[in-house]
Amino acid sequence: METNKLEKEINYYFDEKKYLIEALTHSSYGKSDTNNERLEYLGDAVLELSISEYLYKHFNFSEGKMTRLRASIVCSESLSRAAAKIHLGDFLLLGKGEIASGGRHRRSILENAFEALIGAVFLDSDYDQTKKIAYSLLDENIHLALSGHLNNDYKTALQELIQQQKEHVIEYVLDHTTGPEHEKNFYVSLFINGEKCGDGVGKTKKEAEQQAAKNVLYKKLN
Repeated sequence: METNKLEKEINYYFDEKKYLIEALTHSSYGKSDTNNERLEYLGDAVLELSISEYLYKHFNFSEGKMTRLRASIVCSESLSRAAAKIHLGDFLLLGKGEIASGGRHRRSILENAFEALIGAVFLDSDYDQTKKIAYSLLDENIHLALSGHLNNDYKTALQELIQQQKEHVIEYVLDHTTGPEHEKNFYVSLFINGEKCGDGVGKTKKEAEQQAAKNVLYKKLN
């Protein structure tokens, strides 16, 4: 697999190409025993930490504001946008069905692959190198978030609205999934203090949770 073009895009060349190949391998790709789900988990954690560190060191924001900014920078829309900018979808190893259904441009797949790519860089190098790559790839999104022009994180917005009233417990529960492994739909219910207030559906659990929060937030504001 030719990866030099992607490595040039991110300005990082892997010593161990296996990490990059794993990051680019979707679960629908039947010719491999591995996929990028474990790297996605790792990359998600590294992104959370690196963006937290960036905001803490560069700005004297409150904890609440840093939380809101971080949530918008590492949300699905932001990460999939960053992935599209480096044409990450063109390099993904996908199953034929996923390719036919537009998987190379699907937001959830791009988001997960971006997180996996960050996880791959982390395993191939170290935290300092990885955060430099993360800052570079997310630079535009970071500045858009700081100016308030990136996107909304509905889970954080709902949390802030609810907590203005009194202490509440918000819980997201995965009800079920439908569809084949490579094209699942996730169905989530949102509970406030044990009472179901809304639900959402998405191509990932995160996306479904955001949709549920958005639905409940709009109900409360209208």
